[in-house]
Parts: sequence; C-alpha cells; structure tokens
Amino acid sequence: MMTSDRMKLPFLAMAQAQKETTHNEALALLDIAVQPVVQAIAPATAPLAPVVGQCWIVGPAPSGGWAGQAGALAGWSVGGWRFVAPFEGMTVWSIADGLCARRSGSTWIVGEIGATRILIGGQQVVGTRQASVATPSGGAVVDAEARASVLAIVGALHAHGLIA
Repeated sequence: MMTSDRMKLPFLAMAQAQKETTHNEALALLDIAVQPVVQAIAPATAPLAPVVGQCWIVGPAPSGGWAGQAGALAGWSVGGWRFVAPFEGMTVWSIADGLCARRSGSTWIVGEIGATRILIGGQQVVGTRQASVATPSGGAVVDAEARASVLAIVGALHAHGLIA
C-alpha cells in the first residue's frame, strides 16, 4: 500500500475497490495527528477504558495493545487503536502536564519552548541573554539601602535567567 511520506497516510490506488475504507482510515489518522492533544505522555500500557477520540503518547517500552509502538501517538477510535508515527518537530498538547511536548530526535521534550525573543502586545519583553550587570560597590550609608535594592533586582534577573 502506498502511503504519504511524513505521516504515512494511506493513498487511494487506481481502480481500487472500496476506496472509502482507505479514505476513512486516512481521515481517522488525520483526526489524531492534526492539532494533537494527548491525555498523558509515556504510559507503558493502554488505558483500560479509553474514550473514543482520546490520545496518548506511547511510552518507550510498551506492551499489550501498544506493543511495538514506542513514542507513537495512540488514538482510540470506534475501530480500536490507531497509531501515528512521530516525526521531528511534531508538537502536541499534554492535558496531564498542561504543557506542550515536542518531538526531538527519538524523544519527546516536555515543557521546553525555544525562541529568540518573546513579544507581548507587539512589545519585546524577553530577548537574547545580555551581559552580566556589575555588582554595585562603594558609597555612603544611604547608598547601602540603594545597593541592597539594586542587588535584589540583579538577583531576580539572575534567577530568571535574563542576565548571566
């Protein structure tokens, strides 16, 4: 059977009988793969009572109905389990984690988002990491209070990873 390169969706064959079967299978796989939302990431066994439409990312050492499907998206349908093989950059939303997960190499990376900058309302609020701010020193007694405040600000910037 011919399939698409990336998502392995079944193609219709010329003069194929019962084309609706192939077409419906492709639609069922698309239903899992497009805007994917999973219940959880990496369980080893299929849930006992899945609801039609629910999906999971199969764990690294699956058994039972998920055997041989490590890392795949597993979706429960009226016809049973359907699997979509993950590919580099595929992203899903994990309900259990409340985070996105992205496929990188042979693993799922949960909760990490790469960016060169973050904009809110069109305004950059985080950009690339800047050089460290020098620690204040010197001054009179009144300056000690200001220095303590500045140190607290610098500490917060360090803690958030905004400066080295």
